[in-house]
Amino acid sequence: MEGCVVQAVAGAQYCFNTVNHFLGLSDQEPAFDVKLVGLSREVHPGFPGFVLQPDETLETASDADLIIIPPLFGDFDHAIETNSPFSPWLREQYEAGSEIASLCVGAFFLASTGMLDGKRCSTHWGFIDQFRNQFPLVEVLDGSIVTEEAGIYSSGGANSYWNLLLHLVEKYVDREMAILLSKYFAIDIDRDTQSAFAIFRGQKEHPDPEIRRAQEIIENRFSERISVDELADEVAVGRRSFERRFKRVTNNSVLEYVQRVKMEAAKRSFETSLKNINEVMWDVGYTDSKAFRTVFKKVTGLTPNEYRNKYNKLVRLN
Repeated sequence: MEGCVVQAVAGAQYCFNTVNHFLGLSDQEPAFDVKLVGLSREVHPGFPGFVLQPDETLETASDADLIIIPPLFGDFDHAIETNSPFSPWLREQYEAGSEIASLCVGAFFLASTGMLDGKRCSTHWGFIDQFRNQFPLVEVLDGSIVTEEAGIYSSGGANSYWNLLLHLVEKYVDREMAILLSKYFAIDIDRDTQSAFAIFRGQKEHPDPEIRRAQEIIENRFSERISVDELADEVAVGRRSFERRFKRVTNNSVLEYVQRVKMEAAKRSFETSLKNINEVMWDVGYTDSKAFRTVFKKVTGLTPNEYRNKYNKLVRLN
C-alpha cells in the first residue's frame, strides 16, 4: 500500500519465506507462495529512501488464501483515500473465501472497507480512542495482541504484528513450526496483551467541557481519594448525568478513569525511582495493598514487582 510501514511488509515476507526455508531443509514442500500486490508497479511507502516493486497489481493479482494489510504511516484518512481501490478487491476476495489479516494500524484501512462492522479487532494501543471514534460499529479490544473472528485477523501495536504472524504460521502449518520461528526470531510466542506497553493519556478529544474539567481534576489530584459525588459537585453536574456523560465521551466509567490515571502515575514511579511498592501505593492514593496490586495487574498485565524489574534500569543495575 502507498504510505505503508515498509518494515512490516518486509517482516511478513521474511516470516513466511523463512518458514519455506525451514521446510526445505527437511525436504518438505514450501507452505507459502508469497506475492506483493500493489496499485502500480512502483509503490512508495511512508518512509523516505524506499521504493517497493510489487510482484502483481490488482489487475493481475490471482485469488489468495490469505491477504495481509500492512500498517499505514502518517495521516490515516489520506492513506485510506490513496489506497481506496484496494477496498472492493478485498471485499471480493473475502467473499470468495480469502482470509484477511491487518497488522497494527492497518486495522484502520480494514475497518474503512466495512468488513469489520459488528466484529472485534485489535490495533495499536495508542490509537484505540481514535479508532473507536472513527469506526463506532467495530468492537476494538483494549490491550489485545491478536484477534480472530470469521476469517479476519488483527494485531496489537508495533512489533506485536509478529505475534499475529506466528499465529498464522501455527494455523497454516503447525504449532511446531510456530515455536521454531519464535525461537529463531526471539519472539514470545504466547504474549497475549500489550497492556504493559500502553501509556494512558486520557480521552480528551471530545466536546464536553465539564467532563474535560473533571478529567483534569482527576489527573492533577491523583494522589487524593476523590469520590464521584465530589467530582460531580466540582463541575456542577448531577451525579447520574455526570456518570452517563463521562462514560459516553471517555469510554471509561469514572472509577475506571481514576484507576487508569493512578496506575499510570504508579508505572512512572516504578520506572524511574527506587521506591518500594507500599511507598508508590501511598503516593497514588491507595491504602489497601491487595486492591492496589489487583488493579495494577489488571491494567498492565504484570505485578508491580514484575513491572519494576522489567522497566527500571536502576533496579537492573543494582
